[in-house]
Parts: sequence; C-alpha cells; structure tokens
Amino acid sequence: MTTSSKEPAPVRTAEPAGRPQRIHGLDALRGGALLLGIVLHACVPFIATQPWFFHDRYTSVGLAETNFVIHSFRMVLFMTLAGYFGALMLDRRGARRYVGDRAKRVLLPMFAFWPVAVFPLGLLALMFASTHPGTAQPEVTDPLVMFGPGQLWFLLVLMECIVITVAVRALLIRFIGRERASAFSERMATLFSSRAGVLVASVPYTVVVLIQGRPMSGIIEPATIVPEVAPLVGYLGAFAVGWALRRRSDALAGISRDWAAYLTVGAISLSIMLLAQGQVPLPMGAALVALGGWCVTYGLVGVCVRFLSRPRPAIRYLADASYWMYLMHLPIVVAIGMSLADLSLPVAVKLSITLIGSSAMLLLTYQLAVRCTPLGAWLNGHRHPWKSAERGA
Repeated sequence: MTTSSKEPAPVRTAEPAGRPQRIHGLDALRGGALLLGIVLHACVPFIATQPWFFHDRYTSVGLAETNFVIHSFRMVLFMTLAGYFGALMLDRRGARRYVGDRAKRVLLPMFAFWPVAVFPLGLLALMFASTHPGTAQPEVTDPLVMFGPGQLWFLLVLMECIVITVAVRALLIRFIGRERASAFSERMATLFSSRAGVLVASVPYTVVVLIQGRPMSGIIEPATIVPEVAPLVGYLGAFAVGWALRRRSDALAGISRDWAAYLTVGAISLSIMLLAQGQVPLPMGAALVALGGWCVTYGLVGVCVRFLSRPRPAIRYLADASYWMYLMHLPIVVAIGMSLADLSLPVAVKLSITLIGSSAMLLLTYQLAVRCTPLGAWLNGHRHPWKSAERGA
C-alpha cells in the first residue's frame, strides 16, 4: 500500500476547555452506515432470490450486487465505530455510567420501538398476500421468531458486545493490573492501525462466514433475541477493533494514510465474488468477503478522518437524524414499495420514489417530534433548542 507524503494530524477528541468535541468524520460515517440500511432495504424487493415481505414485479441484478456490497461492510463499519465511541465514552464517564447510558439508549429502544417499527411489518405482509394470491408467505410458528427483534437486532447484538467488552476489561484490570492492561490495549491499537491490521481484523469475519456457509450473505444476523454465537463473534470482533483503535491518538491518522489502497483492495475482493457469482470454494469466498468488507471499512474510516474533519451543518444534521430514521424506516419503506410493486415503472423510478418519499417523512417527523423534544434527548443524548434547530445547527 502506498503512503502519502503528507502526514495527517492525530484525531482530537476534546476541546481545550475539556468539553467533549464531536469527531465529525466518524460521526458522519456512523450516520451514513445507518442510512445505508434504508438504501439496502429499499433494494430488497427487486431481488427475487432474497426472502422479503413482498417482491416487485421487476427484478434487478444491479441492485442485487449493490445489496451484497453494502451488506459486506455496513454493520462491520457500524460496530467498529460503536467500539471506538464506546471506549471514548468509558474514558469520560467510567464503566458504570457508560453501560447505564447504553442500556438506556441502545437496549431500551429495541423494546420500546418494536411495536411501531417491527410489528406492523407482519400486518403489511398479510395485506399484500391477501391481494396477491400467488404470494408465498412462510408459515412461522416459533414465538421467538414471531416476536423477534426484526431490523432492530443490531441493538441487541451491540449491547451484548458492550457488556462482554466491559466485563473482559474489568477482568484484565483485576488480574494483570491497570498498567499492563493499558499496555496490552496500546499494542492492539498499534497492530490494528498498521497495514497488517486489516488482515487480523478480518479473521473473526472469515470464521463466521465459514460457520454460516454463505459467503454472498456476509454475516447473517440473528433471527431471535436468543444470542447466536456466529454473528456475535463477527460483530464483537469489529467492536473490539474500534475499542482498541481508541487507545492510540494517532491510530486513525495511520489508517487514513492508506485509505485509497484499502478501498482498492476492498473493491477488488468484492468484485471477484461478484464476477464469480459466489461460485468459489467456501474458504476462498469467506476470506474474500471478509477482507473486502474490512478493507472498505478501513478505507471509509480513512476518508472521513482525512476529509471530513470540519463540521458541516447538513451532514451533522443527518448524523443526528440517522438513528431515528433507521429505527422507524422499515414500515414506511415497505408500505411505499408495496404500493408501487404492481406499477409498470422502471426500477430506478420506483427506488427513487421509495427513498425520497421515506426520507422526507422520516426527516419531517425527526424535525417535528424528535430533534427538540425529550425523545431526541433520549435517543441522541442531547436535546436541541428550537432556535438552533431552525438554523439547522
């Protein structure tokens, strides 16, 4: 990988006065990972081979490939950033307050939003099936699946990663001492920020795909609230990488130097899988998907650290809105998609209507019902005053 002659400055995480400062590039990237989930779900109806609540009359190979690429890195990226920000918050608040805050803003929303974000999806699927007699609906009898977390599964897995990481950290401090534990963390940060770090980071992902046996599906999410070892291993690995990177102030700057090389390797790895249509030996497919997903993750982190270090009001607004938008998007996306499913419109037009229509509704509800209300304080940890909201601050 080539090295730029210009050395990026280490990422700063606090203002001189001690007040926490947003890391604008990573904040934007975390929001982008959530918003990509809306794009991913809007594409699924046009992929005939993928189980979904309904399918459009038209299919698209291009959207199937887009879906594969997004899925290969999106949640790995999100969990890596969650680990980084988690370590940052623990440093500021301590372990107990950190876990309590995450339980309030990660675990509780999974249960609180389930009735409005997940339950309506089954009703929408039944409505579509009633007007489309040929639609095959799988018979679900397992209560754990019927009342599963749906698209909110990532909140449960994230909370599991948080609890495990904090517990392991406490054990390390207890048995080997704080100084040795800190030195170990710094060595891990040095490793993961090096050029070989992406290879090490991809090992858990590779193991998970080998266990699950479907490289083109990436890491398959859990269907119920019962913890599943395979996805937990994959996402705990990503969370641990982000957590470790926080231990060195220059770790992200090191990654940012090679952002173009990471993205190139990631594109090549994922392109091989697409060109082969997944018809490669399982070990090779698992390694390619894992390496591709992690290289894209490293590359995007590098891009945002290097080029998005300054605050941009529009991007900051979307980053703030992204959590609400993801929590509430799926019933809206599915309802709009179902209303368009039988129309003789080009796929690109239907997809655009779905994305624009759902985004407009979600942003409007965020502005009116979330941003400057107690709901916004709950989800985002702060409540914007109405005056700053009007300025788009």
